[in-house]
Amino acid sequence: MDPVQASEKLYKACDEAIKALAIHHGLSEILARVEERGRWTVTELEKAVETLSDRIGEWVLASWDAAWALHVWGFHEARLDNEAVRRRAERVRRLIAESGRIIG
Repeated sequence: MDPVQASEKLYKACDEAIKALAIHHGLSEILARVEERGRWTVTELEKAVETLSDRIGEWVLASWDAAWALHVWGFHEARLDNEAVRRRAERVRRLIAESGRIIG
Protein backbone atom coordinates (compact mmCIF):
# COMPACT_ATOMS: atom_id res chain seq x y z
CA MET A 1 0.00 0.00 0.00
CA ASP A 2 1.18 3.51 -0.78
CA PRO A 3 0.37 5.42 2.44
CA VAL A 4 0.31 8.80 0.69
CA GLN A 5 -2.27 7.76 -1.90
CA ALA A 6 -4.26 5.71 0.61
CA SER A 7 -4.39 8.70 2.95
CA GLU A 8 -5.87 10.97 0.32
CA LYS A 9 -8.37 8.40 -0.92
CA LEU A 10 -9.61 7.78 2.62
CA TYR A 11 -9.88 11.52 3.23
CA LYS A 12 -11.84 12.06 0.01
CA ALA A 13 -14.23 9.24 0.92
CA CYS A 14 -14.86 10.87 4.29
CA ASP A 15 -15.24 14.29 2.68
CA GLU A 16 -17.90 12.95 0.29
CA ALA A 17 -19.71 11.10 3.09
CA ILE A 18 -19.92 14.29 5.16
CA LYS A 19 -21.33 16.18 2.17
CA ALA A 20 -23.90 13.44 1.54
CA LEU A 21 -24.94 13.39 5.21
CA ALA A 22 -25.24 17.19 5.23
CA ILE A 23 -27.57 17.03 2.25
CA HIS A 24 -29.52 14.09 3.70
CA HIS A 25 -29.98 15.90 7.02
CA GLY A 26 -30.94 19.16 5.29
CA LEU A 27 -28.27 21.35 6.83
CA SER A 28 -29.74 24.31 4.99
CA GLU A 29 -27.57 27.07 6.43
CA ILE A 30 -24.39 25.25 5.47
CA LEU A 31 -25.74 24.18 2.10
CA ALA A 32 -26.77 27.78 1.34
CA ARG A 33 -23.18 28.96 1.95
CA VAL A 34 -21.88 26.19 -0.29
CA GLU A 35 -24.34 27.18 -3.01
CA GLU A 36 -23.43 30.85 -2.67
CA ARG A 37 -19.70 30.16 -2.86
CA GLY A 38 -20.06 27.47 -5.50
CA ARG A 39 -17.95 24.96 -3.59
CA TRP A 40 -17.34 23.38 -0.22
CA THR A 41 -14.58 24.76 1.98
CA VAL A 42 -13.05 23.26 5.10
CA THR A 43 -15.14 25.73 7.11
CA GLU A 44 -18.42 24.32 5.79
CA LEU A 45 -17.17 20.76 6.17
CA GLU A 46 -16.17 21.43 9.78
CA LYS A 47 -19.54 23.03 10.58
CA ALA A 48 -21.32 20.08 8.97
CA VAL A 49 -19.22 17.66 11.03
CA GLU A 50 -20.05 19.54 14.24
CA THR A 51 -23.78 19.56 13.50
CA LEU A 52 -23.84 15.93 12.39
CA SER A 53 -21.85 14.91 15.43
CA ASP A 54 -24.46 16.55 17.66
CA ARG A 55 -27.31 14.90 15.74
CA ILE A 56 -26.07 11.38 15.13
CA GLY A 57 -23.05 10.81 17.34
CA GLU A 58 -19.55 11.81 18.36
CA TRP A 59 -18.18 9.10 16.08
CA VAL A 60 -18.72 11.53 13.17
CA LEU A 61 -16.23 13.97 14.68
CA ALA A 62 -13.79 11.15 15.51
CA SER A 63 -13.99 9.91 11.91
CA TRP A 64 -13.47 13.40 10.51
CA ASP A 65 -10.51 14.02 12.79
CA ALA A 66 -8.91 10.76 11.62
CA ALA A 67 -9.56 11.70 7.98
CA TRP A 68 -8.12 15.18 8.51
CA ALA A 69 -4.95 13.68 10.00
CA LEU A 70 -4.70 11.45 6.94
CA HIS A 71 -5.16 14.43 4.64
CA VAL A 72 -2.59 16.65 6.33
CA TRP A 73 -0.02 14.25 7.79
CA GLY A 74 -0.52 11.35 5.42
CA PHE A 75 -0.99 13.12 2.10
CA HIS A 76 0.40 16.66 2.25
CA GLU A 77 3.25 15.99 4.67
CA ALA A 78 3.78 12.29 3.76
CA ARG A 79 4.64 11.52 7.38
CA LEU A 80 2.35 8.53 8.07
CA ASP A 81 3.43 4.96 7.49
CA ASN A 82 1.18 2.03 6.58
CA GLU A 83 0.33 1.26 10.20
CA ALA A 84 -0.66 4.85 10.98
CA VAL A 85 -2.90 4.91 7.91
CA ARG A 86 -4.42 1.51 8.73
CA ARG A 87 -5.34 2.60 12.26
CA ARG A 88 -7.11 5.74 11.05
CA ALA A 89 -8.76 3.94 8.16
CA GLU A 90 -11.01 2.06 10.60
CA ARG A 91 -12.68 5.30 11.69
CA VAL A 92 -13.17 6.41 8.09
CA ARG A 93 -14.65 3.01 7.18
CA ARG A 94 -17.15 3.38 10.00
CA LEU A 95 -18.26 6.75 8.65
CA ILE A 96 -18.70 5.29 5.18
CA ALA A 97 -20.67 2.29 6.46
CA GLU A 98 -22.90 4.35 8.78
CA SER A 99 -23.50 6.95 6.07
CA GLY A 100 -24.68 4.23 3.70
CA ARG A 101 -26.98 2.85 6.37
CA ILE A 102 -28.39 6.29 7.26
CA ILE A 103 -28.88 7.50 3.69
CA GLY A 104 -29.98 4.12 2.44
